[in-house]
Amino acid sequence: MSATAGPALIDAVAADVDRLCTAEPDVRQDLPDSVHKMRVATRRLRSVLKSYRRVLRRRAVGEITDELRWLAGLLGVARDAEVRAERFTALLGDTGVPLDDAVPAGAKPSVPAEEKSTRREDFGQRLVAEERAIYADAHRAVVDAFDNDRYTALLGTLHALITDPPLKDSRATEPAEPVFTKVLRRDLRELRHLVHSEHGLADADRIECLHDIRKAAKRLRYSAEAATTVLGKPAENLGKQAKHL
Repeated sequence: MSATAGPALIDAVAADVDRLCTAEPDVRQDLPDSVHKMRVATRRLRSVLKSYRRVLRRRAVGEITDELRWLAGLLGVARDAEVRAERFTALLGDTGVPLDDAVPAGAKPSVPAEEKSTRREDFGQRLVAEERAIYADAHRAVVDAFDNDRYTALLGTLHALITDPPLKDSRATEPAEPVFTKVLRRDLRELRHLVHSEHGLADADRIECLHDIRKAAKRLRYSAEAATTVLGKPAENLGKQAKHL
């Protein structure tokens, strides 16, 4: 275990950088779930840098997180299309609801059952095909990005983050345990505030709040997992609880 906050944080960040970099070859080959894994690694790293931002120099962290947001956005287009195609395939399969069942009785002439089934199958296949085409285009855009200067610069910045970290001397040299504990308490406090504020909201506002709760729970999970080497079992358990939420 590292005795001071700076080295301890860089150890945690190095694991996240490694997850991101090792996912690239799989994405290039379009292996199953590879886009999802790289997107998670990108968002996870961004989240950890945000939670522990007071240990790092603000400008450097801001530049890195901006570029990680760009990469996550590219991966997100592909991932969202991939998920929609999977869901449409499941929802419009053999057990799917016929399209006419959503229309009130008498609103249009009755359609024979055989024709209903054909319509449903054609509609489902078209939806899935459209999403797969979107995914294919988005995947090509991601692979093209891997070969451009912006992504190369991002990789260089991430490696420099490990080899020459932009640490704040005042925080980085403090004992790791109290610094990491303070981060987890802050992330937990923000999550609790959102959970309490959710009660009594109108439906539209409640949906937005639940989305914010989900994001805050992910942030707490990632910051807790980054702190496990320093804080041990309590951080590990907190990360598991946040994941469950």
